[in-house]
Amino acid sequence: MPQRSSQAATTAPHRVTVIVDEGTNPFEVGVATELFGLPRPELGLEGPLYRVTLCTPTRAVRMNHGFFTMTGLPGLEAVDEADTLVVPGRPDNVVPRGADVLDAIGRAHARGARVLSLCTGTFALAEAGLLDGRRATTHWMWADAFRELHPRVLLEPDVLFVDEGDILTAAGSAAALDLGLYVIRRDHGAEVANAVSRRLVFAAHRDGGQRQFVERPLPEVPDESLAPLLAWAREHLSEPLTVTDLAERAALSPATLHRRFRAQLGTTPLAWLTGERVALACRLIERGEERLDVVAARSGLGTAANLRARLRRETGLSPSAYRRRFGPAAGEPVVP
Repeated sequence: MPQRSSQAATTAPHRVTVIVDEGTNPFEVGVATELFGLPRPELGLEGPLYRVTLCTPTRAVRMNHGFFTMTGLPGLEAVDEADTLVVPGRPDNVVPRGADVLDAIGRAHARGARVLSLCTGTFALAEAGLLDGRRATTHWMWADAFRELHPRVLLEPDVLFVDEGDILTAAGSAAALDLGLYVIRRDHGAEVANAVSRRLVFAAHRDGGQRQFVERPLPEVPDESLAPLLAWAREHLSEPLTVTDLAERAALSPATLHRRFRAQLGTTPLAWLTGERVALACRLIERGEERLDVVAARSGLGTAANLRARLRRETGLSPSAYRRRFGPAAGEPVVP
């Protein structure tokens, strides 16, 4: 049965505008359009979750390294209609952006639009004066240059993304996918975000606090991939699994398991397990389960009190608020 967002079904599409500046990285523009702009028939929707517009400061904009030129797009006036503004990165970050681009970014933020930067797009947000005294991240290769140019920004160089409420910054090109799925999850719930991630064949949820740089050495024989263990654990989340249980299942010591999680996923076994349990709890609530003790038991969170605490920490919402926002609309059948 296709899942859908009750929010998207009852309100006009959220307007996302992407600024394509001179030298912009094509990958991040593609990430924004792929995540926010495509129709989602697999969710039972006739159109996309968002209404996406690309805009440019000039009539013709050359992309990074001049691989191609984009023409025929709206000008920066399109920024004034955005509910969310997306600012991708570009490689020449020490070269100041045009005043018209910076003014458009500042104008959007001043009137209450949510602002996202992807990879080194953080430089543009800082140049526009949006980040002084606030937390942000950017690609680790540019961290030193960023600190030198913008010392008043509280840079966190070793995380995937940072959520400051009205401003969200992603560390790198791949982390842009993590941030985009995180935004979809916040806007439309875990079930919708999972459906989008499946279509992308991408991990549904990686916490923003995970490390940017994940070591991926060439595997030795036997295969050291965690994929079989992760698949098994997801099928047994209702059980009182511990890190020791995971280690025994993988025939590893807890210390070795911890090192492999850090190397392959950039997180700890316990943090991964907790994140999976919270994601399952969200899906259960979205499918109509109202009994918190049942949600807590089936997701492995144990008690309703722990469920409330974990859900609020992860989503900023109580279970009842999460249900009102993402649960089935009145009259909809409950998905078992």
